[in-house]
Amino acid sequence: MRTTAIRTAGVALAAAIVALAAGGAQAQPKIESRSAMLQKLVDCRKLTDEAARLACYDQATVALDQAEAKGDIVVVDREQARKVRRQAFGFSVPSITLFERGESKEELENATGVVAVARINGAGKWVIKLEDGAIWTQVDANELFRTPKPGMSVKIRQAAMGSFMMSVDNTGAFRVRRTE
Repeated sequence: MRTTAIRTAGVALAAAIVALAAGGAQAQPKIESRSAMLQKLVDCRKLTDEAARLACYDQATVALDQAEAKGDIVVVDREQARKVRRQAFGFSVPSITLFERGESKEELENATGVVAVARINGAGKWVIKLEDGAIWTQVDANELFRTPKPGMSVKIRQAAMGSFMMSVDNTGAFRVRRTE
């Protein structure tokens, strides 16, 4: 009997971790985009018979674990979602809203980085690669107040009509486009 109680507590804890990773610490309403496998796990709570509930949890967690191992389902925590959103900053990715649940929009309107490499392309525009691998290309004709060099900090902010402005070492901003 004690083994069953420990096992039930373990399954409940696993379900809570999956629920937290999927939707944050607060109770979330049923979301239409929620995975069917996660919903089956959550639905196990509705069963009143302890043996049936435990069997439901066992079956749902095994299926969820196998699906995650095969890559059929991906579970990310909030920090992993933030990392994906930061990596995608500057790209137009319609499905990125999956990673925005519970986050404030302000975090998506600005980014910072450090110059890894800077060069002028054949069109006379600056191409700046940041240490995180993002590559930004100048799209306006503004002259930079300071030549970008490795180690310099950059700030990128979202501007009007989907464009972006970059400043290097807190100097005047110039318009850029994310190219990689």
